[in-house]
Amino acid sequence: MTEKTKRWIKIGVVAIILIGIAIFVWQRYASKDKDNNIVSGNGRIEAVEIDIAAKTAGRIEDIIIREGDFVTAGQTVAKIDTAVLRSQLRAAEADLQQALSIVAQRKITLASAQRQNNRFQVLIKDGSISVKESEDATMALNSAVAVLSGAVSAVKATRANIERIQAEINDCTLKSPRDGRVQYIVARPGEVVAGGGRVLSMVDLSDVFMTFFLPTAAAGKIVPDSEVRLIIDAAPKFVIPANVSFIADVAQFTPKTVETKMEREKLMFKVRARIPSDLLKKHILQVKTGLPGMAYVRLDQTSPWPAHLQVRLP
Repeated sequence: MTEKTKRWIKIGVVAIILIGIAIFVWQRYASKDKDNNIVSGNGRIEAVEIDIAAKTAGRIEDIIIREGDFVTAGQTVAKIDTAVLRSQLRAAEADLQQALSIVAQRKITLASAQRQNNRFQVLIKDGSISVKESEDATMALNSAVAVLSGAVSAVKATRANIERIQAEINDCTLKSPRDGRVQYIVARPGEVVAGGGRVLSMVDLSDVFMTFFLPTAAAGKIVPDSEVRLIIDAAPKFVIPANVSFIADVAQFTPKTVETKMEREKLMFKVRARIPSDLLKKHILQVKTGLPGMAYVRLDQTSPWPAHLQVRLP
């Protein structure tokens, strides 16, 4: 084989390789970009954040969970020391017993005043007593009624105070309001927190979404509940379905974190795509927030999704 023939063979092999690469690139990228019906924006998976805080000031007695733990609605996550409140509760319960004792005494006084008034009303008719004596008996009866009413009010106030203290004691057991994952523990056992002080932060994994930005021309063509496809950088082989849940009413200048092909578009609209709650429940343990990815939206909702954006789930 001559050197010229070898050279032509090498050129042919290189040409075949280049053609193969060109076909691969075209199939991988050009075929995806040729559909002008699809617009995209980059974003991150987010979830609604919930702060669990102490309603009243106190010292943290125990943190029952750890960062990263999955918790369910109603699960106890932390406890605030209740020694002071329980002391107040015991004092209020003692006050209640005393108030009840006073009410019992006032009832005896009222019954006595009632009997005397009834007897004087009979005696006044036959002239056995003076009018003034009868009036004094009536006044004593009215006074006994007023005193008893005040004692009953004191009992009600004391019971209300007991209910308040008991409610504060119950509030010292901090519980998760929803299913979610603990993100940060802010305060530790032994630390004192003020009323409303944050103890830990969690994310609600039943309300997960991606926020991204679209140029004016594209944002004007989509509506709430439009279908969206999400592809996460960490798992590019999966395509996650979502729906537009929010479109900003006011445009803003392009954020620095947005990477868009239409760089000449300076005004962008913020769009939020929410993942269906039933899908989240099915994969609740695999849901991770903060992961970057891409969101794809069809400008014409009646046209089918291209093959590479068909839903693919784990």
